[in-house]
Amino acid sequence: MDAKASGASKQGVSHEKLLAVLDYQMSNLLTEVEKAALEMAEGLSQTRPSTNANRFRNIQRHLGNEQMIGLGLSIALENFRSRLNRCFGVAPFAQYPKLRELLEKAGVDTELAQQLHLDPQ
Repeated sequence: MDAKASGASKQGVSHEKLLAVLDYQMSNLLTEVEKAALEMAEGLSQTRPSTNANRFRNIQRHLGNEQMIGLGLSIALENFRSRLNRCFGVAPFAQYPKLRELLEKAGVDTELAQQLHLDPQ
């Protein structure tokens, strides 16, 4: 979350939009394409990846085959990296200045956030 939030912020994505990702289905800050991509990411990132015809058709309305394959590969690679980091206890580098707030909104234990040496806001 840290590196991606930091990179997105540097590209001009607002902190409010980053927070909106946590409740993407209800957000009015995200486009339908972004919501469909996040829905796909959510399904593919579950311990037992899930997809269904509705999810597939929803993303297919917005993206071509090559884009869908690229998105799927990006999701799978990020999921792999994230799980590997957790396995070996790799902590975020706190690159994003509002990381603590993002983690708390995502339901990350405050004690864990303190162990990650994140500066208070």
